[in-house]
Amino acid sequence: MKKSRFTETQIISILKEADAGVKVKDICRRHGISDATYYNWKSKYGGMSASDLKRLKEMERELSQYKRMYAELAHENFALKDLIEKKL
Repeated sequence: MKKSRFTETQIISILKEADAGVKVKDICRRHGISDATYYNWKSKYGGMSASDLKRLKEMERELSQYKRMYAELAHENFALKDLIEKKL
């Protein structure tokens, strides 16, 4: 995935400009982004604050850790079942 020029905090501040009443076209021109990028950001980060974003990142990190743990356990379980079948 391509790295964005803007951090999530910067994206949220750009979206808040529109909430304050600035026209979307003006915001896009000032920050050098397309309308499509603005609306993609709005669908992903709309209504979030910086603390919400921090909590979201923590939850994503925790979820990826749980997924890795599950994958390891599933792999061990499969290996043990395979070993048991070979002994029988």
